[in-house]
Amino acid sequence: MPPADTGASTLHVGASTASSRTTDPEATKLRPGGPGYRRMSFALFAAGVATFALLYSTQALLPAISAAFGVTPGAASWSVSAPTAGLALAVLPLSALSERYGRRAVMTTSLMVAAVISLVVPLAPDLGTLIALRTVQGVALAGVPASAMAYLAEEVRAKALVSAIGLFVAGNAIGGMSGRIVTGWVAQAWGWRAGLAAVGLLAVLCVAVYRMLLPKARHFTPTTVSPRALARTVGGHLSDPLLRRLYCIGGLFMTVFGAVYTVIGYRLTEAPFSLPQGVVGSIFLVYLVGTVSSAAAGRLVARLGRRGALYAAVGTTAAGLLLSLGSSLVSVVLGLVLITAGFFAGHAVASSSVSRAATTGRAQASALYQTAYYLGSSLGGALGAVAFHAGGWSATVVLGLVAVATAAGITLYATRKALAERRARAAHPAGFARAAG
Repeated sequence: MPPADTGASTLHVGASTASSRTTDPEATKLRPGGPGYRRMSFALFAAGVATFALLYSTQALLPAISAAFGVTPGAASWSVSAPTAGLALAVLPLSALSERYGRRAVMTTSLMVAAVISLVVPLAPDLGTLIALRTVQGVALAGVPASAMAYLAEEVRAKALVSAIGLFVAGNAIGGMSGRIVTGWVAQAWGWRAGLAAVGLLAVLCVAVYRMLLPKARHFTPTTVSPRALARTVGGHLSDPLLRRLYCIGGLFMTVFGAVYTVIGYRLTEAPFSLPQGVVGSIFLVYLVGTVSSAAAGRLVARLGRRGALYAAVGTTAAGLLLSLGSSLVSVVLGLVLITAGFFAGHAVASSSVSRAATTGRAQASALYQTAYYLGSSLGGALGAVAFHAGGWSATVVLGLVAVATAAGITLYATRKALAERRARAAHPAGFARAAG
């Protein structure tokens, strides 16, 4: 009798375990090597390439656009600043729409609308029309960053999530780099309108790949988003001092980056460098440095802590700005390498800290960070171009140094506040224990 009971019990436990495995939602999610994971990875990589190739498609062409329409760098820079501002303002509303209609649906609609607009942009008869079309394109593209991270969190196993997000971010970087390089070389041969048309065709191809490969969502549950609840969540995040500091730091780093890469084309096409458009576009290969520094940010945090890593990013960016003042092309390129490495490291630390700091409403917390990030890009592009027109490259560098100094000041304030709290906790441990309880 005992052996029979034991066998039945074992069989029952085995059946229960098998049943729990089949009903465990995590077990049905995508995983490396499993069905659908590779298709999902390629699909979102293609979406990232299309998004950032389109978003910054005019950046390498600004000198040519200025010449074609007879406008200043400050005016031409709005073809970059306007779409990034549109994206920044639309991220939060589109993240709410994705809660109701699905991540896949919002991403698909966003990419298709942006790709269609990209085929019309090269036909813009004047700068005002170009900026208007680009602004609508930026608003449309906001649906991709607003939904992609949520899609991955819902459809990919937790252990594989970091690598899946990493591939999507790599698509962003490759898209931002390839879009500028393609426009540069095509524009050198056939003009800036042909350069924009080439990026539009690249985007259409990427959208087709994305739509063909992305698996249907299996773990999305539609929810009705209350505007009042959304406002309450956003208000809570904005009232959090730590999150406010992180939003400011992300925006300030992007201000430097936006200013530098919006203006660098003007500097390199003018004397003493006088580089052709294709070579100027190839300068954006420096973006590859950013993929390395963002990947290394985790190790930097492990060694120096989050605030220490931010100090290192600030120092690297500032050193790059100062080095770029040199009169040799080697000095300028090395300066860009340091600026790019510092920016991507700072962005990686700040953005990951937002997810860590937000205990509720993480999607909205991330959307607010993206809003600050792209507003920084828009502000940096516009102010950087105005500074360059008024005082040359040195004025743009001063703008960048002010931004990184402000980021350093915010980090220093946080460091001092943390030290003061640590001393107070050591001096009055009982009081802190009661407060925690």
